Amino acid sequence: MQAPTGKSMQKFICNKQPLAVAVVLALAAQAQAHEHDHDQQTTRLPTSVVTGVAQSSPGTVVTDPKLPRQPVPASDAADYLKTIPGFSGMRSGGVNSDPSFRGMFGSRLKILSNGGEMLGACPNRMDSPSSYIAPETYDKLTVIKGPQSVQHGPGSYAAVVLFERGPEQFDEPGMRIDANVVAGSNNRWDRNLDAAIGNSQGYVRLMGQATRASDYKDGGRNKVPSRWDKWNAETALGWTPDDDTLLELTLGRGDGETRYGGRGMDGTRFLRENTALRFKKTNMSETWTAFEAQLYYNYADHIMANDKLRPAPLMPNGMPMAMATQVDRRTLGARVKSTWEWDDFELVAGMDAQTNWHRLRARYGSYPMNQPSVVRSHMEKDAEMNQLGVFGELTWALTERDRLIGGLRVDRHEATDEREYLEGRRNIPACPDVGTNLNCQPNPTANKKRTDTLPSGFIRHEHDMASLPATVYMGLGHSQRFPDYWELFSAANLSDGAGGYLPTAFKTVNPEKTTQLDFGFQYAQGPVELWASGYAGFIRDYILFSYKGANTTAHNVNARIMGAEIGGSHRFAPGWKADASLAYAWGKNSSDGRPLPQVAPMEARFGLGYERNDWSAGGLWRVVGKQSRVHEGYGNSIGKDFEKSSGFGVFSLNGAYRINSNWKFSAGIDNLFNKEYREHLNLDGVDIAGYSADSRMNEPGRIWWTRIDMSF
Repeated sequence: MQAPTGKSMQKFICNKQPLAVAVVLALAAQAQAHEHDHDQQTTRLPTSVVTGVAQSSPGTVVTDPKLPRQPVPASDAADYLKTIPGFSGMRSGGVNSDPSFRGMFGSRLKILSNGGEMLGACPNRMDSPSSYIAPETYDKLTVIKGPQSVQHGPGSYAAVVLFERGPEQFDEPGMRIDANVVAGSNNRWDRNLDAAIGNSQGYVRLMGQATRASDYKDGGRNKVPSRWDKWNAETALGWTPDDDTLLELTLGRGDGETRYGGRGMDGTRFLRENTALRFKKTNMSETWTAFEAQLYYNYADHIMANDKLRPAPLMPNGMPMAMATQVDRRTLGARVKSTWEWDDFELVAGMDAQTNWHRLRARYGSYPMNQPSVVRSHMEKDAEMNQLGVFGELTWALTERDRLIGGLRVDRHEATDEREYLEGRRNIPACPDVGTNLNCQPNPTANKKRTDTLPSGFIRHEHDMASLPATVYMGLGHSQRFPDYWELFSAANLSDGAGGYLPTAFKTVNPEKTTQLDFGFQYAQGPVELWASGYAGFIRDYILFSYKGANTTAHNVNARIMGAEIGGSHRFAPGWKADASLAYAWGKNSSDGRPLPQVAPMEARFGLGYERNDWSAGGLWRVVGKQSRVHEGYGNSIGKDFEKSSGFGVFSLNGAYRINSNWKFSAGIDNLFNKEYREHLNLDGVDIAGYSADSRMNEPGRIWWTRIDMSF
């Protein structure tokens, strides 16, 4: 059987006719005909709709991203993460949010897809790393809170987010299919397919998603520019010669466009290409239990423009000012690790490396005749970044009820500034009118390198209580994070008053150094589950952005952070379940006594559900408090604080019916009472959306959605 190419898969999933559904039904019938024992080989689809995700073990959250969720998520990973307490998202439209956890953004939050890291290219993070991830094509979503692991790369002291796929397992020739279709308000139309065919020697897995939606309307029935149209497709070829060996090659491609109400330009290309090769071998000896190796290549090609999905703005002379920018980024990474086990010990050790190149075509498009045009015929590199790290993580079973887990890693970082010139607030590799344009000056750090060797580590104690079915834990972690591309290269440069510029962030911004205490408990007995996780930390050299007019600069301050997430559920009667969660984050800029900006307000979620046989129904009440701790005009590489924000509450309903073990229908209404509200974390508005540059956009009003799931 020949696996479809990216283009053929694109045609399959993007056909606006119901071709995808027809093909899925045909494949399902074929799979059913070849089953030897239907009752044993089918899996009953769960009935309920996910409205919140609980912590599953000390400091760790695990969930299935394929399950239907409320509020109905967009196509990006950030909207899926928002169902986990402590997560928020920087909003700028209907899709491609930038996730935040405990008030921390960007590379403070490590997001890996099947072990690889997909880095965006846009200097303004229009294509955030999470925007390239299609969650429903993965089997498991794991969140590790705090600096409590060293296995997944450097610098992620807020959390590690893992979107993972497991290998396919066929004891005999067979196939499986998981698919769903979503339709809803604002012309929402999603198609998702995850299918595999194989035998005991190997498999072919096909994954695809196409999603689109029109501009939404807020609670006041005002249209907000937010439409999107995206697709992605992946093929995995696996070889499993025995139960202990896996060799898998993955090829993927995707693209799309989206309109933003919170940006001056729209995203007209989100081209993604990825290739990954992984090898895993288990049970090599009594003590050497696993060896894993991975090599991945990711490419992002992004174009933003102000005239394709919106009217181009007009100059004072009435002429249009059409502009566009193209950027791309190539990331090559590798990782190897081994696991050894003894009576009371488990050791995981290995190394990882990554190199990435960033290029741009500074500007192109139609300009007024009296303005100089900058048109590049090819992409020019402006930055290169490299990392090499080694790590080790040891688990020691002290007693039957006590475990001690600790880890260390050391990373070597190198960054090269490839920009020859700096122009205004745009950092570009070349400048055509240097010497005549005072806004275009030689870059003082051109072709300079920065190198740092940064250590990180943690130690955590877990104790299973004797008197209660509960586990308590406490861990101390230290993480040092090298500044990312956005912090080194995207910040603008301030004039020194003599036609030149002050030293750029590439030279002046120091790595962040975080020391954090994480603690909590996990309790489960009968119908009751309770959990809590708290943290308190100190960040030396926190990278703070200052937004002043057209200039954006980055500098270091010291900061203190603390907060907690708590939750629980109770099955108080047959079929009935109530659950609740609360998340709170606090931060302070210790250098000047101001609040740390871009921290989401307190948020609570209350859910009530009823499930009987093949039916379920539920409600979700999301309550968000006001945020008065702001530092206006300051933020991070994602966005800035505006004025204080008000609290709000949004109520939603859902229901589901399992037709049989293979088919399920679910539906819901989000924002049932058509509430008009705004999230605290939000990009500034633009004229196209009817908002000023110092106000937030409204969120969607009442939305209905339906979803059909199929699994064979």
